Amino acid sequence: MTALGTLRPFLRPHRWRVALAAVAFVVKDSPLWVLPIVTAEVIDLLITGASADRLVPWALLAAAVVTVNVVANAVYVRAYFSVVRGLGLDLRRSLTHRLQTLSLSYHSRSASALAQTKLVRDVENVELMLQQCFGPVLTAASVLVGASATMAVRAPAFLVFFAVTVPVAVVLIRWLRLRTTAANERFRREVEHLSTRISEMGSLLSVTRAHGLEAVAVERVATSAEHVRAAGFDLDRINGRFGAMSWATFQTLSLACLFGAVLAALTGTVAVSAGDVILLSSYFGLLTATMVAVFQLAPLITRGRESISSMHELLAADEIEQNEGKPALTRVSGEIRFEGMTFAYAHEPVLRDIDLTIRPGETIAFIGPSGSGKSTLLHLSLGLMAPQSGSVSIDGHDLRQIDRRTYRRFVSVVPQEPVLFAATIRENVAYGLPDLDDATVWSALVGANAAGFVRDLPQGWDTVVGERGGSLSGGQRQRLAIARALVRDPRVLLLDEATAALDGESEAAVQDALATLRAGRTTLTVAHRLTTIRAADRIVVLDGGRIVQQGDHRALSAVDGYYRTMLERAEAAR
Repeated sequence: MTALGTLRPFLRPHRWRVALAAVAFVVKDSPLWVLPIVTAEVIDLLITGASADRLVPWALLAAAVVTVNVVANAVYVRAYFSVVRGLGLDLRRSLTHRLQTLSLSYHSRSASALAQTKLVRDVENVELMLQQCFGPVLTAASVLVGASATMAVRAPAFLVFFAVTVPVAVVLIRWLRLRTTAANERFRREVEHLSTRISEMGSLLSVTRAHGLEAVAVERVATSAEHVRAAGFDLDRINGRFGAMSWATFQTLSLACLFGAVLAALTGTVAVSAGDVILLSSYFGLLTATMVAVFQLAPLITRGRESISSMHELLAADEIEQNEGKPALTRVSGEIRFEGMTFAYAHEPVLRDIDLTIRPGETIAFIGPSGSGKSTLLHLSLGLMAPQSGSVSIDGHDLRQIDRRTYRRFVSVVPQEPVLFAATIRENVAYGLPDLDDATVWSALVGANAAGFVRDLPQGWDTVVGERGGSLSGGQRQRLAIARALVRDPRVLLLDEATAALDGESEAAVQDALATLRAGRTTLTVAHRLTTIRAADRIVVLDGGRIVQQGDHRALSAVDGYYRTMLERAEAAR
């Protein structure tokens, strides 16, 4: 799809405002081609020795044109720039919505930094292109039309100079596009790669510092930055060469126009007055200046088009969870059933022939070696991924046949690394539920065993936690995540190694909170801590993508297998 095709749906609601802005801009810029007429007439009046009173109409016209410019400029700025800013907002909303609806498989293949680049840098490039290019392009067009119409009346023989200008402009623009398209794409890809490297550096900072790998991390980013420099410099050289070529070309045409007009006047080849020579020279100088200004924007336009292509990659991605038009769930009791379910990543099976029924209110702990498919089962139970064969159902409804968003309103997730944002504790707990009353939020904090430390904070629950909750300990962050889950009163609860990263003291506090959270709710947990596993109603052992054992603590500890081995290792470690 072309750049205009990508932007058209976003521009369509603003088309009348854009039209108003265009008209206002042409009116605003009319002095550029009207005032040279005034100048030419005044010079002719001076040369012919006309009376002073003949200057009055032209003076009034000049004053009117200047006054209209001020009013039209205000209309243009208000109309057009509100469109540009609104377009930026609409693009970011659409990109964010698409990111939220794309499948986990898509996100697993794409670096998170790329989304940030598209939402920030690419939208900013488009805004900049629209802000800086709309005016100069309209100026060049209005000057060309106005000047051509005037010269067609006063000195039609010189229209050939104007006729030559446009084809030359087209040739230069096509040359630039051919030369810079690949260079701009290379530059964009290198910037995206650099963003990914910087994001990786931030996420790996603790590992890097712990292993003394600072030089390696610096070199990875520096190498990517060098590629950005090289790609950017190649682009700059092409743009610089184009700028010099366009300036020289149009200055040559402008001088040819001036000398041609003077020569025609001196030889009498064409009947032109001194005012006409001044007018023609002014017009052509103005036209070439506006053309050069437009060409100087060509790199900005090319960069904007490349950013539009970048956003189109995301907007056109079709790995979208299809929910529209499907039945909504209004209540959930919590029975989850896997029937003959097989799931694969890139055609490599991760889970095979899974048959499992989880009763409402039952707590199931999934255990097994790394890569056995435990976390994948949680994702499938949420409907975030779809099986290649078999089915996953909630209360007898196949997740593929319902609006999964309505099901997830009855679900809460507590991950291993709780995600908090830079806001108050209350805002973090009530995330997405702005109408919650204080009593409900406080009750959730109490149930999560978090009320004590929250009460001791300087501003209580109005204390702002740092980015990712960095001002709190791991146990405190996890208890806030549990409070966030509790406040939603879910019917289905997913715990993905919720205590794996905690020390003994923090784990005890979190375990108490989890006991409150699990009560009466269907709970699926992936865990390695025996304290979590023993509390489950049923333990499901996965190996090689299959269920190899299931039962409660007493049953599985009495037979050989993965769980019994875990117990024996724990006993030996004491």
